[in-house]
Amino acid sequence: MSSFDSTKTPLPDLIRNITEGKVQLPDFQRGWVWDDEHVRSLLVSVTRSFPVGAVMLLETGGDVRFQVRPVENLEFTGSIPEPERLILDGQQRLTSLTQVLALDKPVKTFNEKGRRIERFYYIDIEKALEDEQLEEAFIAVEADRTVKTNFGRDIVLDLSSRQKECEQLYFPCKQILNSDEWEESLQEYAPDKFVVYMKFRKKVLNAFRSYQLPVIALGKTTSKEAVCLVFEKVNTGGVPLSVFELVTASFAADGFNLRDDWYGSSIRSITGRQSRIQNEPTLVGVEPTDFLQAISLLHTHEKRRADLALGKTGKAVAAVSAKRVSVLSLTLADYHQWADAVENGFLEAAKFLRKECFFHSRDVSYRTQLVPLAAVLVQLKERWREPKIYKKLCQWFWCGVLGELYGGAVETRIANDLEELLAWIDGQDVQPRTIYEAAFQEGRLDTLRSRNSAAYKALNVLVLREGAKDFFWQASIQELDHEDVALDIHHIFPKAWCEDQGIKPNIYNSIINKTPISYKANRMIGRKAPSLYLDAIQTHKQVSLDDDSMNEILVSHCIDPEPLVSGYKSNKFNWLSV
Repeated sequence: MSSFDSTKTPLPDLIRNITEGKVQLPDFQRGWVWDDEHVRSLLVSVTRSFPVGAVMLLETGGDVRFQVRPVENLEFTGSIPEPERLILDGQQRLTSLTQVLALDKPVKTFNEKGRRIERFYYIDIEKALEDEQLEEAFIAVEADRTVKTNFGRDIVLDLSSRQKECEQLYFPCKQILNSDEWEESLQEYAPDKFVVYMKFRKKVLNAFRSYQLPVIALGKTTSKEAVCLVFEKVNTGGVPLSVFELVTASFAADGFNLRDDWYGSSIRSITGRQSRIQNEPTLVGVEPTDFLQAISLLHTHEKRRADLALGKTGKAVAAVSAKRVSVLSLTLADYHQWADAVENGFLEAAKFLRKECFFHSRDVSYRTQLVPLAAVLVQLKERWREPKIYKKLCQWFWCGVLGELYGGAVETRIANDLEELLAWIDGQDVQPRTIYEAAFQEGRLDTLRSRNSAAYKALNVLVLREGAKDFFWQASIQELDHEDVALDIHHIFPKAWCEDQGIKPNIYNSIINKTPISYKANRMIGRKAPSLYLDAIQTHKQVSLDDDSMNEILVSHCIDPEPLVSGYKSNKFNWLSV
């Protein structure tokens, strides 16, 4: 059975339904953005009876509910009516036509530079009767109904009264669908021009009044996921809607402002969850979609356990899921049930990360891995600190990172990890697949070059965790970082030196030739070989290190000192052992 109908609707009927509030916009629709040129081009197309594309509407009254709003510039006295249909595709065209044809106030549009302007639209009747001038017949005048030049000092067209409109034969587009008033004024002010007007009425006005718009109407039984997918397919020119935007619009229909709950509001004196979560440096990158995914995991996990307890089997058992369709299926009650616990779960995740020596979000390999971590910590509560459980959490976490398993689409892995990790912690023998699928080959060290890659970040954290000390300051890198000393990951064999030796970039840019050091140490490196710059650091009057002390610092970076200080010039960096 088809979930949509396709038909044609007279343009005047559709415009009337919009102005009466029977057709509105779902709140996830972004704003009206058409500029003046687009508006005039649309009017010309309708005049020529050219197709301007189908519009897509969704019937209201089903299970799918969104917060709604009228089209741009449309106001109602009293409460806004409940809509019968919502615009999914065609917002720009329908908003343009409604403002131009049905509202007795200037159209709020944009000029070619994107600046907001207000314009009334008119048709030069005499030009409109000549096909070759139809494009120029539609004009936009300022809010005072004039056209000015010389930086607004000279008026070249004045349509500020009905009499001036009639005498100059400029027809207001507001009168297109019902021209009775204007025709009476024409009889009064310029009766000699009525014959010309009637030709215009037959050619132009009738084109608008008889224009049929193709309408695709989705039935009220259409699912929320289908609505969202359809919307994004037909709005290919815009930015895809996030799950958060869609859930926000859905919850707003129940009177709950999800945006305020996440971002907060100074106007309404609300502190959002984002500020509380991102107060932790490692959680700065957490997004609202991550938060909703964690809620979806816990909600579907609870449903699955309930189904199993009832003896259900096979497909009758709910699946643990963080996929888009599951997040969109969350009700406001589900959100209220889990939101506070999930917020605390992320804060507990920050504590876990600190124990593993992650102190900044830039060091976290995968933000996506924090979703199942937070959800698992919600279930474990304080138990996650118990040594045996903590050890299993660490094994799972580092396997995900060094196995580079949390890149790309990971919704399935997120769901599997929640269920399998909890079962493993509770005593089942089977390890989570993230553990047994993880693999890190020694050769990967030769190909790790981007500091944004997961394994690159992880190895850097491991070096720091082992207590790597700065070449110059001698304090640990972590201590210097906490004291805001400028630090970065630099080449051990300098880039310039490597190039002088003919060593290829894919070799000297690999992670085995990188280590975290301070700006002070890096300035002393220049393009010197390590045997030279290490000696310069050792003998610096503010350092004064003996060989054993310098070697101890190198070892703290997992560097074998012997080949480094002896001036080793091979293009194989086998002096580094990680």
